[in-house]
Order: sequence, then C-alpha cells, then structure tokens
Amino acid sequence: MTKDILKLNNQICFPLYAASRQITKMYRPLLMKLALTYPQYLVLLVLFEDKIVTVKDLGKRLYLDSGTLTPMLRRMEEHGLVKRTRCNEDERVVKISLTEKGRSIEKQAEEIPNQFSKEIHLESEEFDELKRLLTKVLDQV
Repeated sequence: MTKDILKLNNQICFPLYAASRQITKMYRPLLMKLALTYPQYLVLLVLFEDKIVTVKDLGKRLYLDSGTLTPMLRRMEEHGLVKRTRCNEDERVVKISLTEKGRSIEKQAEEIPNQFSKEIHLESEEFDELKRLLTKVLDQV
C-alpha cells in the first residue's frame, strides 16, 4: 500500500492555504497606501457595495465570526472609516456603515484589483475559472 495520499503535493488544502497566504502578502503593499489590513479592505468592499450591513450579515459574507469582526470594526471606527449603530427595533443588532472618510477611500481602492491582476499573471479566462471553482468550494463547506 502506498502512502501517496499523504504526500503534500497530492493535497488540495496545501495549495489553497499557501496561495491564500501569498495573495494576502501581495495585497499588503497595495493596502499599506490606504493604511488598511486585508480583512479591513474586505469589510470596505462589502460596504462600498451595500452601504449599510449588519455585523451578522457581514460575518456571513466574509466567513468571519463576531469575535473576529467586533475588534476589527472597533479599530476601523476609531480610525474614522466606519460607524457602528444599534438598531432601534432590536438593540442586539449592530449596523455598520461608511463614514465620509471611509467613502473617500473608494476611489483609491478601485486601483487595487487592477494592480493585483497585473501581478498574478493569469489570463482573464483563467482568473474567472479560478474564482468560479473557489466560490464553488466555499459554497460546499
């Protein structure tokens, strides 16, 4: 019986893990110009799209729990990027929205996907197929 199944190069988890780390590393210098971390950038992307979102919905979209989101959102609020407000109908629900400063970053953030695409060296069709497959995996787990 061979142990090929246990070889690192035969695992799907390793290239996903390693690629995720390297991609985040590639984003770092692009995001430093905006004084953002990668997770903060993801929060802003959701808010650029939806304008107002609950912490619960944000967590679902980003696959993050409230224990991770709450301190990050607090820091983003301290830096003037987002505003947290409790829902009048249900005090347990916290809504997140962009401040004027947060909205002002959107124009600069538009450059990041194009810069990243140039660095990753994938054809448009390859990029779309990779995104489709990764989204399929996320939908299954």
